[in-house]
Order: sequence, then structure tokens, then C-alpha cells
Amino acid sequence: MAGMTALPAPLQSWFDARGWQIHPHQRDILARAAAPCLLLIAPTGGGKTLAGFLPTLAELARDPRPGLHTLYVSPLKALASDIRRNLLIPIEEARLPIRVEDRTGDTSSSVKRRQRADPPHILLTTPESLALLTSYEDAPRIFAGLSRVVVDEIHALAESKRGDQLMLGLARLQHLCPGLRRVGLSATVEDPQAIARLLARHPDPCEIVTADPGPEPDIAMLETEAAPPWAGGGAAHAIPAVLEQVKRHRTTLIFHNTRAQAELFFHRLWLANDDSLPIGIHHGSLDRAQRARVEEAMVRGDLRAIVCTGSLDLGIDWGDVDLVIQVGAPKNVKRLVQRIGRANHRYNAPSKALLVPANRFEVVECLAALEAVRARDLDGEGRGRGPRDVLCQQILITACAGPFDADALYDELRSAGAYAGLSRGDFDACLEFCATGGYALRAYDQWRRILQRPDGLWQLRDPRAAQRIRQNIGTIQDTDTLKVRWRGRGGAPLGEIEEGFAASLTKGDTFLIGGQIVRYEGLREMVVEVTRDPGRKPKIATFMGTKFATSTQLSERILRMFKAGDWRGLPQHTADWLDLQRSVSRLPEPGRLLIESFPHDGREQMVVYGFAGRNAQQTLGLLLTKRMEEQGLAPMGFVASDYATLIWGLEAVHDPAPLFDLTALEAGLDGWLAGNAVMKRTFRASATIAGLIERNMGGQRKSGRQATMSSDILYDTLVKYDPDHLLLQITREEAMRGLVDFARLREMCARVGGRIDHLRLDRISPLSAPLFLEPGRVPISGSAEARLLEEEVTALLRDSGLAQLEGV
Repeated sequence: MAGMTALPAPLQSWFDARGWQIHPHQRDILARAAAPCLLLIAPTGGGKTLAGFLPTLAELARDPRPGLHTLYVSPLKALASDIRRNLLIPIEEARLPIRVEDRTGDTSSSVKRRQRADPPHILLTTPESLALLTSYEDAPRIFAGLSRVVVDEIHALAESKRGDQLMLGLARLQHLCPGLRRVGLSATVEDPQAIARLLARHPDPCEIVTADPGPEPDIAMLETEAAPPWAGGGAAHAIPAVLEQVKRHRTTLIFHNTRAQAELFFHRLWLANDDSLPIGIHHGSLDRAQRARVEEAMVRGDLRAIVCTGSLDLGIDWGDVDLVIQVGAPKNVKRLVQRIGRANHRYNAPSKALLVPANRFEVVECLAALEAVRARDLDGEGRGRGPRDVLCQQILITACAGPFDADALYDELRSAGAYAGLSRGDFDACLEFCATGGYALRAYDQWRRILQRPDGLWQLRDPRAAQRIRQNIGTIQDTDTLKVRWRGRGGAPLGEIEEGFAASLTKGDTFLIGGQIVRYEGLREMVVEVTRDPGRKPKIATFMGTKFATSTQLSERILRMFKAGDWRGLPQHTADWLDLQRSVSRLPEPGRLLIESFPHDGREQMVVYGFAGRNAQQTLGLLLTKRMEEQGLAPMGFVASDYATLIWGLEAVHDPAPLFDLTALEAGLDGWLAGNAVMKRTFRASATIAGLIERNMGGQRKSGRQATMSSDILYDTLVKYDPDHLLLQITREEAMRGLVDFARLREMCARVGGRIDHLRLDRISPLSAPLFLEPGRVPISGSAEARLLEEEVTALLRDSGLAQLEGV
């Protein structure tokens, strides 16, 4: 099918009636409609989605044949329904005979059955629903006429296992529909070629279309009367200034990095809202109905401000937003650019945004982020090869659809970019795992899910297993949560809180959810029952969610800023703080590692300014204290931030260089991981994705405690009897890549190359002071405890006059 140079008459008339001109990048997509793979890079508000659909609308306007023509995949269910609403406008106004439907977890079972029997022309879905569709025996019939697949916000999917799952799903679709054309839609990214390689059918190329980036955003730091605190993430000091900005604008989105911070900020904002401005809150732990009410109010323009998290990051066009406020350092330039684009969501209209640092160091990080945005210098880190737990799930999905040939499936999987380097040995290991569960588990029927037939094809051992496999499809690992409802029969749902937090509550405790203070009344049938209690100080629910670490690129910018000593753009209080650090000690520099040691509060302190991100700095604290214990330095504990690790103990460190031997650190990490809960938590996630653990069984969902018990038993069994089991290999890879972020420590050691600046000071340095206020202090059990106990006993004997009797 050739590309098109002009729109069909009905569509062109629709554009003309609105007084619109087709954008150059939209025309480029139309002209290249026949290309096997296209990637459009365009700024937020640049008409990406319409560009992706124009070839589909044009083709169906000319030839409205029945059956599925285009599949649209988005990261969010809400985005799919929003796109449907927007897409129906040109279809209905141009009177095009095109059916558009969405299919997500919220779609009723009756509608899903009808869609399989009679697919619409355009189906809007998510990676999980697509995987489920490809698992059915009638998948070849459902997708028989599929011509195009449009992947929206592909940059957001590229960084997670959902992206890996989607690309394996596209490989399956390409197997079913060899002529399938792929289109990816992305916001501005630092490496378009990497996204193109992910999208393309390996080794085929993918053409890249880049839109005009548009005008520079209007972005600055919010000026506040009070200086930010030295530590913390609540940004309470900025409440009056934020409220003033809300009053000056039509609709303001106030972004936070975590759900708990959003709840706390919303509560404080509401208490200060003397003018009773309509303000809402939106995040992933709230009940879906409550989120929907907020979304509808936004579209109508009824809200002046919405306190939110990443739940509103992506390309939904929410009403008349004219200001974005980011509370807390954005940690990642791409994320900031995405959020900025929510304001003035129109092509060639500058976005307006304000940054609110939550503490003193975040002032520096926010300035670095501002400069990166202005320089269009985005960050990004490669994810490496495709994870094998997702691969195991894909093998089971394929088996659900019917018998398969292992050689053909191996070639199909390698056509997905992240799996292009998949070795036959790794594939066979995953196949064997699906067939037997592995050496230690092969005697148990429940883990023997597929078998090889005499003709060489593989199939499900028991066809009834297909239903259970389908119930557990997906890579999103929900944290263990409990529903929260108002007390009483038929009590309305409020949202979810973590099981661990719920377990810490006793009757009468209060906490925040959905901006309301509620009182815990008890647990009934695994549901947390609450009543209203607005008059007391609440606890904050420990909402799980992404805990961002400062990107490598932002960290490097901060270090370059320190080396240049250029404080222009910084408030005077922060500039004075950094000048004082330079006079008392020195500032960290690129390519060098600054370590300070000094006495404080009767203990010896050591601060390591690694700028490796919170996870890596936390891991560094664990490993360094282990090394110090081995060397008799008696460490007592540590605390970490995004930029430094503080360790305290009984002995001064005079030569820190030997502590940073990378080989010794990695060996220490292996020993620490082997007996740590981090590994069990990581194992549970990977084992669930790979199909070893089932969270959903016959419509019933295991509680988090049940799932943890079964996964812990499995983990201990495999460690003891099958230490080289595939799932244990995957678990270590995942822990190293994610939770402990050892790659950032390797990068730090490579960057420093042994160039360590150790300064011995007589007191706390200005840069280290915030670390003493940082939460999450981790105590270390070791020789320090014994020494302190011995000193305490000696002092007691001396003071009591018993020392002579004991020979002390």
C-alpha cells in the first residue's frame, strides 16, 4: 500500500470546517503510511495521536471493510478511553463508517466476548489486554485483517517490563499478520534510535519522523518567602506561594513524586485554602470511581487545582490546564519535560511550569534540571537485555493459543529488539522451566505446564491450565494492598493501602487517604473499615509506587555546577551554604570521589559523596559497613540520600581507598543478598511473572501474606536444593539491576578511577548537615555493640565502687 499525499475528502472537509491545517509531521506520517515501521518524536501537545491515526482514518474512509484494521496500545487504561472519546469526534463529524472500541481491565466480559466474535475497525487496549487476546485459540481469526498497530507513549513503556511484554506481543502479531505495520508515538527522548530499535521487527530498520520541538517552555523555580528546610519532602514552606499561583491560573496540576507526599501536600493545601477553591487529588491508590470523578471534573473545568502523581503524567488532554507545578526535585529530566507538557497542551504554545524544591539540596537539583530542560539535554539509561521471567510468561501465553514449534518460536522471540541477542541455551532453559519447573520441582504436577508431543510440537500438558495462566498474565507487580471502605454494609470504597501499613494500625489510629482523615475501625474480610475523623493529626499511608532516584545525567550536571562554582540562578541562602562548604571543606567534583570524616556526638562520622542515586547509595552503605566491620572499624549504622551516604561508628577511617575495591564490594553484595529479604521480595515478583506463583486462582486472589509465605518456602527450597535454578539466576539479575542498583556503583567506581579526596575535619561540614536529618537510618549489629556494652559495664563498676573487686 502506497503512502498518501492528501486526505480523503470527508477528512479534509472536517479539517477545513475547524479552520485547521495539518501539521508537517502529521503529513509526513501520512505520506509514509506504507512503511513497515515508523517512530514519531513530537513534543507534548504536538498532535502525535492524531498523526498516528490519520493513515488509519484515511484508509478506512476509502475502504471501510469489516474486521480489525488498527490496534492502538497505550500504557494507561484511562488514556485508551480518552483517545476513544477524542477519536470519535472526527469520525462522527466526518460521518465515517468506522467502529472504535476500547478493551481494558475495566471492559465488561460480555463486551469482550462480542469483540472477539466481531472486532471493531479500531481497538484501543493496553499491553496486558493484548497479551490476553493473543493467548486465545481464535487469535488468528481475531487479528486476520490487522494492518497497523499504534503504540502510544512508547518512551514510557520502553523503561519497564511492560514494554518487554508488549514487544513480545508485537512479535506474535507479526507472526499472525506478516504485513503488519508498526507506528510508535513518543515525546521527545534523548535517544530516538534506541526507541526505534525497540519498536522495529529485528533486524528491520524503523524510520524516524521528528516534529518541530516548538517554543521553549516558560519554566522557573517558585519563589517562596520561607527558605526550604534542610531535609524532608513535604514542601510545607511553599503552601502559601502555591495557593497564590493557583488563584492566578485557570487550572493547575501539582505533581509529586510519591503518593504519600501527594496526600500530605493536599491535606496541608486544603487546610490553608481559606478561599475554598475547588481542589482535587488523583493517584493510583485511590478508588477508580473517585479518580473518574476527579477526571470528569477536570474535563468540565470545575477544578482550580489537582494534586497528583505519575497517574496524570501521560498524554491525556485534561481540560484547560495552564500551569504545572512540580513539588520536589524531578529526579529525571524526561519526566519533568513530560509533566511540563501538561500545561497549554497545544501545538506551538509554550508550556508554563514552576519547580518547588522540598529541601535545601533539591534547590541545586532543580536548578540543574531547569538548565537541562532549556538545553534540551534529556537523560536516559539503557535497560540491557530482555528479562527472562517475561520470556517464560510469553512461552506460556503462546502455549495457551495452541501447539507451537520451538524453533519457530525462538526465531519469533528474537525478532523483538530486547531479545535479539537471546541465546538458544537461555531459550531452552526457559522452555525447560515451563515444562518441569526446574530440577528441584519436576516431581510436582502443578509446575509441569507444557510437554513435547511425539511430532515435536509443544502444547499445554492440561488444557484446563489455560484459564489459570490467563488470569495471571501481566508484569505489573501490585504491592500487597488492602481495600479501604467506609464502615458499614455497602460502605463506599476509598482506595487501597499497603498490608504492612494496615498491620501497624490499631483501632482509633488515623491516616490520610484521598485527602480525608479517616479512623481505623478494624479489618473485616480483608477490607480495612474506617470512619470519618477530621479533627486529629493523621498518620500517612505508606503508598507504594515508584521511588525515583536522581538520574546519572542530573547528578553529572550538579557536579559540573560545583566544579564551575557558578551560583547564578540559586537563591542567596543556597549560594551561601555552598560557599560555606567550599571554605570549610570542598565541593564534590566530576571524576573524583569526595569523602569527609569528622567526630560528632561522641561517634566517628564518614560521608561518601557518590552521587549515584538513593538505591545505589543505600547499597553502598550496606557494603561499606560490612567492609568496615571486617577491618575492625566498628560501624554502627548508616543513612543514604541521592547524593551521599553517612556512616557512623566507633573508629575513625584514616584510609578509605581500600574500602572501595569493586571486586570486594561485589563479593560482599553476593553474601549480603544471599540471606536478605530483598532477594525474597525480588524472587516473588519474578516468580509471579514467570508463572511459578499464581496470585489469581479461580477468580480468587491470594492475599499478600499468602503469596509471601508460598514464595518464601519456594525460595528457601530452591536455594537449598537447586541453587542454580533459572528463577534464582533471574532474581539476582533483577536485584542487581533494580533494588540495589549495583550498576550505578560500578559507574561511580569507573568514573572515579581511584581518585579519592579524603578530608579529615574537626566538625560537621555544611554539605553533610542535611544527612543527619534524613529519615531511614539503618543500624548495624556488630562489634560496636559489644564494645559499647563493655564500656558501659566498666563505667558501672567504676561508679559503683565494684571495679576493684572485678580487677578493673
